[in-house]
Amino acid sequence: MHEIELKLQVPAARRAEAEAAVAGRTPGARLHLQAWYHDCADRRLAAAGLALRLRREGRRWVQTLKGADDDGLTRAEHNVPRGAAAAMPTLDPALHAGTPVGERLLALLAAPPAAALEVLYRTDIRRRVRRCPVRWPGGPRARVELAFDRGRIETGVRALEVSELEIELLSGTAQAVIETARRWGLRHGLWLDLRSKSERGDLLARGETVAPARSARSLQLDAAMTTAQAWQAVLRNCADQILANASQIASGAHEAEHVHQLRVGLRRLRSALALFELDDASAALGGGASALFRQLGAVRDRVVIEGEFAAALREAMREAGVATEAPVPAAPEAEVAPPQLLRLHASQSLLLDLIEAMHPGVAAAAESDAAPLRDRMAMRLNHWHRQVVADAKRYAELDDAQRHRLRKRAKRLRYATEFCAALFERRAVRRYLKALRGLQERLGAVSDTTMAMRVFAPRAGTEPAAMFALGWLAARRAALVAASGPELKRFAKVRRYWKEKRD
Repeated sequence: MHEIELKLQVPAARRAEAEAAVAGRTPGARLHLQAWYHDCADRRLAAAGLALRLRREGRRWVQTLKGADDDGLTRAEHNVPRGAAAAMPTLDPALHAGTPVGERLLALLAAPPAAALEVLYRTDIRRRVRRCPVRWPGGPRARVELAFDRGRIETGVRALEVSELEIELLSGTAQAVIETARRWGLRHGLWLDLRSKSERGDLLARGETVAPARSARSLQLDAAMTTAQAWQAVLRNCADQILANASQIASGAHEAEHVHQLRVGLRRLRSALALFELDDASAALGGGASALFRQLGAVRDRVVIEGEFAAALREAMREAGVATEAPVPAAPEAEVAPPQLLRLHASQSLLLDLIEAMHPGVAAAAESDAAPLRDRMAMRLNHWHRQVVADAKRYAELDDAQRHRLRKRAKRLRYATEFCAALFERRAVRRYLKALRGLQERLGAVSDTTMAMRVFAPRAGTEPAAMFALGWLAARRAALVAASGPELKRFAKVRRYWKEKRD
């Protein structure tokens, strides 16, 4: 069995309001749900995306195994009733044998080194439930279950508060869950969170509050794929990175790397849209990704200045005998902190649009092309390569805007190459990526220096430290531009891997 659901976090100030809305005019009794989650000491189930629990629902016990899919909505779920008793029954993984998710579990448990299952954390939840129809213009009949959960995740020494709304599909299409999430999110100020209770519980059991930032995962396209199939594979790969980091940032507990990886994911998504030539068909998705990318840019820029430039700038000021403290970038008055930014309606709409796009039955997929996938990708790559080479050859003549455009084009070409790598000869792709990454690093250093100059320029007339920083950065940029020659020439001469025959 598969469940299709989305989870939305409820802010403290809106809990009573959200629960009352779920309860409706004739609220039923709250359900008391207590669950004990099991894993091995090495967390092999959590690492594989599986959650195994025994849950008491009133007097009844149910053993459940869950495994997440890669579409942001679907989870494999297998439930086994374990009777009614005061004491918790003995966990029996073999009860899930014969199901796809169960076979994954048993294979993990059989793999060396041997390890016993144990309770690592538990949940104590009071749930309010209502089932209701969902209607939207042109949509089929559908029903969803709304479940408002309040309670705690506990390990014995640590606890984490739970306040969330789960929307689960009962009948109809996945669009019903997405439409319901849009309405409830806007009405009650809720935000999407793809982290399950088991994921948060595993973090709590490890004594951690923040999951590692999600970087891009490997992708394997097949030359036999249609354009629509390839687009879905690339889209899900981008969405995995975006949704994981967005959920962690929106929680309020995140690190600078989460913001960086979210921006990388958004840029990869925009590159994918351009690669598959879906800009017009997916205007809302591309526009939303661009807007969020820009809004997160100010945060990233301050991190770069304070991290990459601060120490070197302080040393340069000391050597020059400048007694003033090194300048720091000021946060723009209109800047919104990343957690609040991710909770805004526009950001939430983007994330839901992204999930919607992963369901071809809901949103139109990329149209198939008569040309084989490999040939179609090669045509696009060739065009982008020629653009980058043309600008690289005259790099010293470009102005700041043109250099920034070249950097963006180089990144787009790199992401497209990584998407398509499995379609072409491996060694040729590796050689190309090596030259492209070298070029990108040089372009990035120049662009970051130019960005820092732009930050300090308005203050140079009134602040001696900012004036010194501006002069130091200008000299640094000139040196970087002058030193870029080898990487620029190397890339201009690199062999295009899509021109070589595959073995």
